[in-house]
Order: sequence, then C-alpha cells, then structure tokens
Amino acid sequence: MKAIIFHGTGGNPDVAWYPWLAERLRSRGYEVEVPPYPDLNVAPIAGFLPGVLANHEFDEHTVLVGHSGGAALLLAVLEHVRVDRAFLVAGYSTQPNTSDEPVLQESYDWDVIRSNVRDIYFINSAEDPYGCDAGQGRAMFDRLGGTQIVRNDGHFGDYNQDYDEFPLLDRLIG
Repeated sequence: MKAIIFHGTGGNPDVAWYPWLAERLRSRGYEVEVPPYPDLNVAPIAGFLPGVLANHEFDEHTVLVGHSGGAALLLAVLEHVRVDRAFLVAGYSTQPNTSDEPVLQESYDWDVIRSNVRDIYFINSAEDPYGCDAGQGRAMFDRLGGTQIVRNDGHFGDYNQDYDEFPLLDRLIG
C-alpha cells in the first residue's frame, strides 16, 4: 500500500496535518511520500504535471491525498494514472477566488478521471476563506460521484489556522 500526500499552494511537507497523517499511515504499513512542490500553483499545469507524473509511481494500490492546490492537482493527475482512492481536501475544479490558479486546467475529462479511481472523496467546509468550499466539492461530486463530506473546518489548515491533526481523514483512509 502506498500513499502520496500533496500539500497545498505555498505549503510544504512539514506544515499542517501532513507529517501527522504520514506518520499515522506509516505505522499501519503504508509506504508514504510527501513530496515538496514549491512551484505548485505557480507554474502552469501543462508544464508542471509531467514532472509530477515522472516523479512518482502510481498503481491500483495507491492512495492519493491532496489539500487545496494539491487537490486541484489530483484532478489533472487522475486523467493519467489509475489509483485505488483519492481524497481531495478543500479541493476545487474552477476558479475559487480572484487569485491566479495555474494548477487548474481549462477542462477535465471527467469520464477518464472517474474510471481511473476506485473511490474518491471530497472534503470541504461549508465556508472556506479561499472559496474552496462545499460548492466546489459538490461540483466535483456531481461529475465524479464518490463521497462528499462537508465540515465546518475552514481551510483544514493554513498559515492562520492550526490544523495539526486530521483524525477524520486518517479514519477514512484506514
């Protein structure tokens, strides 16, 4: 079993709940990667995605976790690889606010994404300070199915929101 955790825009592997979740999964036998991608949502996705695909091995036993910009990245990744499960935390597929979002593609092949992941989860907050809210989760859920979970937990961690543990996500991954 393998898990790859993709941090959000401006993040790194050592912030928020990423180290905590990585350790929890390792303790259960997962091989875990939490790669640093400082250019996530800075470089255009068309040039950024090939490096991500080349840097990791994906298979039907892989679990993907993405937070914010990392969740948006997962949509592009899932057009190219087949995995077991994907967890998009504070994810979005359209412009969530007025900021540039080079991680977004102009369109997605929703049928291909759906066929490349056995089960997909969307975890969003009712309100999110960046617009990565329940409406964004619902838009992806409506196209892909899976499970949508709506909380009231802001952005699930950010520079001004401590979120050092994520027990719900840990339980869902199992």
